[in-house]
Amino acid sequence: MNEKKMLTPAEIAEATVETAKKKAALSPISQLLLGVLAGAFIAFASQGSNMAAFNLFADPSTYGMGKALAGAIFGTGLMLVILAGGELFTGNTLMVAAVMMKKITPSQMFKNWVTVYSGNFIGAMLVTFMIVYSGQLNSGGALLGGQTIKIAAYKVNLPFHSALFLGIMCNWLVTLAVWLSYGAKDMTGKILAIFFPIWLFITSGFEHSVANMYYIPAGILAKANPAWAEASHLSAEVLSTLTWKNFLVGNLLPVTLGNIIGGVVCVGGAYWFVYLRSKKTPQHDPLTTFVKKAA
Repeated sequence: MNEKKMLTPAEIAEATVETAKKKAALSPISQLLLGVLAGAFIAFASQGSNMAAFNLFADPSTYGMGKALAGAIFGTGLMLVILAGGELFTGNTLMVAAVMMKKITPSQMFKNWVTVYSGNFIGAMLVTFMIVYSGQLNSGGALLGGQTIKIAAYKVNLPFHSALFLGIMCNWLVTLAVWLSYGAKDMTGKILAIFFPIWLFITSGFEHSVANMYYIPAGILAKANPAWAEASHLSAEVLSTLTWKNFLVGNLLPVTLGNIIGGVVCVGGAYWFVYLRSKKTPQHDPLTTFVKKAA
Protein backbone atom coordinates (compact mmCIF):
# COMPACT_ATOMS: atom_id res chain seq x y z
CA MET A 1 0.00 0.00 0.00
CA ASN A 2 1.35 3.41 -0.95
CA GLU A 3 1.85 5.61 2.08
CA LYS A 4 0.36 9.08 1.90
CA LYS A 5 3.11 11.66 1.40
CA MET A 6 1.18 14.85 2.07
CA LEU A 7 -2.09 16.30 3.27
CA THR A 8 -4.69 17.92 1.04
CA PRO A 9 -5.44 21.61 1.63
CA ALA A 10 -8.59 20.71 3.56
CA GLU A 11 -6.59 18.36 5.77
CA ILE A 12 -3.90 21.02 6.29
CA ALA A 13 -6.64 23.32 7.57
CA GLU A 14 -7.58 20.77 10.22
CA ALA A 15 -3.92 20.12 11.06
CA THR A 16 -3.51 23.87 11.58
CA VAL A 17 -6.34 23.86 14.12
CA GLU A 18 -4.83 20.91 15.99
CA THR A 19 -1.43 22.60 16.05
CA ALA A 20 -2.98 25.82 17.38
CA LYS A 21 -4.58 23.88 20.25
CA LYS A 22 -1.16 22.55 21.23
CA LYS A 23 0.38 26.00 21.02
CA ALA A 24 -2.33 27.47 23.24
CA ALA A 25 -1.84 24.66 25.78
CA LEU A 26 1.87 25.41 26.28
CA SER A 27 2.75 27.05 29.59
CA PRO A 28 3.60 30.78 29.42
CA ILE A 29 7.26 30.09 30.24
CA SER A 30 7.46 27.50 27.45
CA GLN A 31 5.87 29.93 25.00
CA LEU A 32 8.34 32.62 26.06
CA LEU A 33 11.43 30.42 25.83
CA LEU A 34 10.38 28.93 22.49
CA GLY A 35 9.75 32.52 21.36
CA VAL A 36 13.29 33.50 22.38
CA LEU A 37 14.69 30.61 20.36
CA ALA A 38 12.62 31.51 17.29
CA GLY A 39 13.66 35.17 17.53
CA ALA A 40 17.30 34.09 17.66
CA PHE A 41 16.83 31.74 14.68
CA ILE A 42 15.31 34.52 12.57
CA ALA A 43 18.06 36.93 13.62
CA PHE A 44 20.72 34.41 12.59
CA ALA A 45 18.99 34.10 9.23
CA SER A 46 18.85 37.89 8.89
CA GLN A 47 22.53 38.45 9.64
CA GLY A 48 23.52 35.50 7.47
CA SER A 49 21.58 36.84 4.49
CA ASN A 50 23.23 40.24 4.97
CA MET A 51 26.68 38.65 5.10
CA ALA A 52 26.03 36.72 1.90
CA ALA A 53 24.77 39.64 -0.15
CA PHE A 54 26.02 42.95 1.28
CA ASN A 55 28.47 43.59 -1.57
CA LEU A 56 25.74 42.87 -4.14
CA PHE A 57 23.34 45.27 -2.40
CA ALA A 58 25.88 48.08 -2.78
CA ASP A 59 25.70 48.00 -6.59
CA PRO A 60 22.34 48.81 -8.24
CA SER A 61 23.18 46.50 -11.14
CA THR A 62 23.46 43.49 -8.81
CA TYR A 63 20.84 44.50 -6.22
CA GLY A 64 18.22 42.00 -7.42
CA MET A 65 20.78 39.22 -7.47
CA GLY A 66 21.68 40.13 -3.90
CA LYS A 67 18.05 39.90 -2.81
CA ALA A 68 17.74 36.47 -4.44
CA LEU A 69 20.89 35.25 -2.67
CA ALA A 70 19.71 36.68 0.65
CA GLY A 71 16.37 34.93 0.19
CA ALA A 72 18.07 31.59 -0.40
CA ILE A 73 19.88 31.96 2.96
CA PHE A 74 16.99 33.39 4.99
CA GLY A 75 14.72 30.35 4.75
CA THR A 76 17.01 28.55 7.20
CA GLY A 77 15.50 30.66 10.00
CA LEU A 78 11.96 29.32 9.56
CA MET A 79 13.28 25.80 8.98
CA LEU A 80 14.91 25.96 12.42
CA VAL A 81 11.69 27.28 13.96
CA ILE A 82 9.51 24.54 12.46
CA LEU A 83 11.91 21.59 12.62
CA ALA A 84 14.06 22.27 15.69
CA GLY A 85 11.23 23.81 17.70
CA GLY A 86 10.27 27.43 18.25
CA GLU A 87 7.33 29.77 18.52
CA LEU A 88 7.22 32.53 15.90
CA PHE A 89 4.66 35.32 16.19
CA THR A 90 4.10 35.68 12.46
CA GLY A 91 3.38 31.97 11.98
CA ASN A 92 1.13 31.92 15.03
CA THR A 93 -1.31 34.28 13.34
CA LEU A 94 -2.67 31.04 11.82
CA MET A 95 -4.13 30.28 15.25
CA VAL A 96 -7.12 32.33 14.14
CA ALA A 97 -8.48 29.21 12.41
CA ALA A 98 -8.74 27.46 15.79
CA VAL A 99 -10.48 30.51 17.27
CA MET A 100 -13.02 30.49 14.45
CA MET A 101 -13.63 26.78 15.10
CA LYS A 102 -14.05 27.52 18.83
CA LYS A 103 -11.22 25.13 19.69
CA ILE A 104 -9.32 27.88 21.54
CA THR A 105 -10.50 31.23 22.86
CA PRO A 106 -9.50 34.65 21.51
CA SER A 107 -7.88 35.28 24.89
CA GLN A 108 -5.68 32.21 24.53
CA MET A 109 -4.60 33.32 21.07
CA PHE A 110 -3.82 36.91 22.11
CA LYS A 111 -1.89 35.76 25.19
CA ASN A 112 0.15 33.47 22.96
CA TRP A 113 0.82 36.29 20.52
CA VAL A 114 1.98 38.71 23.22
CA THR A 115 4.17 36.14 24.98
CA VAL A 116 5.72 34.80 21.79
CA TYR A 117 6.23 38.29 20.33
CA SER A 118 8.06 39.31 23.51
CA GLY A 119 10.21 36.19 23.33
CA ASN A 120 10.97 36.82 19.65
CA PHE A 121 12.14 40.34 20.52
CA ILE A 122 14.41 39.10 23.30
CA GLY A 123 15.95 36.39 21.11
CA ALA A 124 16.50 38.75 18.19
CA MET A 125 18.10 41.39 20.40
CA LEU A 126 20.41 38.80 21.98
CA VAL A 127 21.81 37.86 18.57
CA THR A 128 21.91 41.53 17.53
CA PHE A 129 24.14 42.49 20.47
CA MET A 130 26.46 39.54 19.85
CA ILE A 131 26.81 40.30 16.13
CA VAL A 132 27.46 44.02 16.63
CA TYR A 133 29.86 43.70 19.55
CA SER A 134 31.70 40.71 18.12
CA GLY A 135 33.03 43.00 15.39
CA GLN A 136 31.53 40.90 12.62
CA LEU A 137 30.29 44.04 10.90
CA ASN A 138 33.92 44.88 10.07
CA SER A 139 33.66 42.27 7.33
CA GLY A 140 34.47 43.46 3.83
CA GLY A 141 36.45 46.44 5.07
CA ALA A 142 33.49 47.62 7.19
CA LEU A 143 31.14 47.46 4.20
CA LEU A 144 28.92 44.95 6.02
CA GLY A 145 28.52 47.47 8.83
CA GLY A 146 27.72 50.21 6.35
CA GLN A 147 25.15 48.09 4.53
CA THR A 148 23.56 47.07 7.85
CA ILE A 149 23.05 50.76 8.61
CA LYS A 150 21.64 51.46 5.13
CA ILE A 151 19.12 48.63 5.42
CA ALA A 152 17.94 49.89 8.81
CA ALA A 153 17.69 53.49 7.60
CA TYR A 154 15.59 52.43 4.61
CA LYS A 155 13.21 50.52 6.85
CA VAL A 156 12.62 53.27 9.44
CA ASN A 157 11.93 55.78 6.67
CA LEU A 158 9.21 53.76 4.95
CA PRO A 159 5.83 55.55 4.92
CA PHE A 160 3.30 53.95 7.26
CA HIS A 161 1.12 52.64 4.43
CA SER A 162 4.12 51.16 2.60
CA ALA A 163 5.31 49.32 5.71
CA LEU A 164 1.76 48.08 6.30
CA PHE A 165 1.28 46.68 2.78
CA LEU A 166 4.79 45.19 2.69
CA GLY A 167 3.97 43.54 6.04
CA ILE A 168 0.72 42.09 4.68
CA MET A 169 2.42 40.57 1.63
CA CYS A 170 5.28 39.26 3.75
CA ASN A 171 3.17 37.28 6.16
CA TRP A 172 0.85 36.10 3.42
CA LEU A 173 3.90 34.20 2.12
CA VAL A 174 5.40 33.31 5.51
CA THR A 175 2.17 31.74 6.78
CA LEU A 176 1.83 29.91 3.47
CA ALA A 177 5.29 28.45 4.14
CA VAL A 178 4.12 27.33 7.58
CA TRP A 179 0.84 26.06 6.10
CA LEU A 180 2.65 23.99 3.48
CA SER A 181 5.04 22.59 6.09
CA TYR A 182 2.04 21.27 8.04
CA GLY A 183 1.03 19.33 4.95
CA ALA A 184 4.41 17.62 4.46
CA LYS A 185 5.08 14.32 6.21
CA ASP A 186 8.88 14.12 6.25
CA MET A 187 11.69 16.57 6.95
CA THR A 188 12.69 16.92 3.30
CA GLY A 189 9.14 17.85 2.35
CA LYS A 190 8.92 20.39 5.14
CA ILE A 191 12.24 21.99 4.13
CA LEU A 192 11.12 22.35 0.52
CA ALA A 193 7.70 23.66 1.60
CA ILE A 194 9.39 26.38 3.65
CA PHE A 195 12.21 27.27 1.27
CA PHE A 196 10.38 28.58 -1.79
CA PRO A 197 7.78 30.94 -0.21
CA ILE A 198 10.48 32.41 2.06
CA TRP A 199 12.85 32.81 -0.86
CA LEU A 200 10.08 34.68 -2.68
CA PHE A 201 9.28 36.99 0.25
CA ILE A 202 12.88 38.05 0.84
CA THR A 203 13.64 38.45 -2.87
CA SER A 204 10.53 40.64 -3.14
CA GLY A 205 11.68 42.91 -0.31
CA PHE A 206 8.66 42.50 1.95
CA GLU A 207 8.68 43.42 5.66
CA HIS A 208 8.80 40.85 8.49
CA SER A 209 8.36 42.15 12.03
CA VAL A 210 10.62 39.60 13.72
CA ALA A 211 13.37 39.91 11.10
CA ASN A 212 13.22 43.68 11.61
CA MET A 213 13.94 43.06 15.30
CA TYR A 214 17.43 42.27 14.02
CA TYR A 215 17.80 44.45 10.94
CA ILE A 216 16.91 47.77 12.54
CA PRO A 217 18.46 47.47 16.04
CA ALA A 218 21.66 46.23 14.36
CA GLY A 219 21.70 49.40 12.27
CA ILE A 220 20.94 51.63 15.24
CA LEU A 221 23.82 50.15 17.24
CA ALA A 222 26.14 50.08 14.23
CA LYS A 223 25.80 53.79 13.47
CA ALA A 224 27.71 54.55 16.69
CA ASN A 225 30.81 53.08 15.05
CA PRO A 226 32.45 55.84 12.93
CA ALA A 227 33.92 53.39 10.41
CA TRP A 228 30.60 51.68 9.81
CA ALA A 229 28.72 54.98 9.65
CA GLU A 230 31.19 56.29 7.09
CA ALA A 231 30.92 53.08 5.05
CA SER A 232 27.15 53.58 4.84
CA HIS A 233 27.66 56.80 2.83
CA LEU A 234 24.51 58.22 4.45
CA SER A 235 24.14 61.85 5.42
CA ALA A 236 24.05 62.93 9.05
CA GLU A 237 20.39 63.80 8.54
CA VAL A 238 19.49 60.29 7.43
CA LEU A 239 21.58 58.71 10.19
CA SER A 240 19.69 60.81 12.72
CA THR A 241 16.46 59.04 11.74
CA LEU A 242 17.86 55.75 13.06
CA THR A 243 16.29 55.94 16.51
CA TRP A 244 14.50 53.47 18.76
CA LYS A 245 11.32 55.52 18.48
CA ASN A 246 11.37 55.39 14.69
CA PHE A 247 12.07 51.66 14.88
CA LEU A 248 9.17 50.90 17.23
CA VAL A 249 6.57 53.37 15.93
CA GLY A 250 7.67 54.05 12.37
CA ASN A 251 8.40 50.48 11.31
CA LEU A 252 7.60 47.76 13.84
CA LEU A 253 4.05 48.97 14.49
CA PRO A 254 2.82 49.11 10.87
CA VAL A 255 4.77 46.00 9.86
CA THR A 256 3.33 44.02 12.79
CA LEU A 257 -0.19 45.15 11.91
CA GLY A 258 0.44 44.15 8.30
CA ASN A 259 1.81 40.76 9.35
CA ILE A 260 -1.34 40.15 11.41
CA ILE A 261 -3.59 41.02 8.48
CA GLY A 262 -1.57 38.85 6.09
CA GLY A 263 -1.68 35.79 8.34
CA VAL A 264 -5.17 36.18 9.79
CA VAL A 265 -7.09 37.32 6.72
CA CYS A 266 -5.17 36.09 3.67
CA VAL A 267 -4.30 32.60 4.92
CA GLY A 268 -5.81 31.51 8.26
CA GLY A 269 -9.17 33.21 7.76
CA ALA A 270 -9.41 32.48 4.04
CA TYR A 271 -8.78 28.76 4.40
CA TRP A 272 -11.04 28.53 7.45
CA PHE A 273 -13.84 30.02 5.35
CA VAL A 274 -13.26 27.61 2.47
CA TYR A 275 -12.54 24.35 4.29
CA LEU A 276 -13.69 24.55 7.92
CA ARG A 277 -16.59 26.99 8.21
CA SER A 278 -19.29 24.37 7.72
CA LYS A 279 -17.63 21.59 9.72
CA LYS A 280 -18.92 20.67 13.18
CA THR A 281 -16.53 17.85 14.12
CA PRO A 282 -12.95 16.89 13.29
CA GLN A 283 -12.33 14.62 10.34
CA HIS A 284 -11.62 10.90 10.46
CA ASP A 285 -9.26 9.37 13.01
CA PRO A 286 -6.39 8.68 10.53
CA LEU A 287 -5.88 12.42 10.04
CA THR A 288 -5.89 13.08 13.77
CA THR A 289 -3.28 10.32 14.19
CA PHE A 290 -1.17 11.80 11.40
CA VAL A 291 -1.29 15.28 12.96
CA LYS A 292 -0.24 13.97 16.36
CA LYS A 293 2.69 12.07 14.85
CA ALA A 294 3.79 15.03 12.71
CA ALA A 295 3.65 17.59 15.56
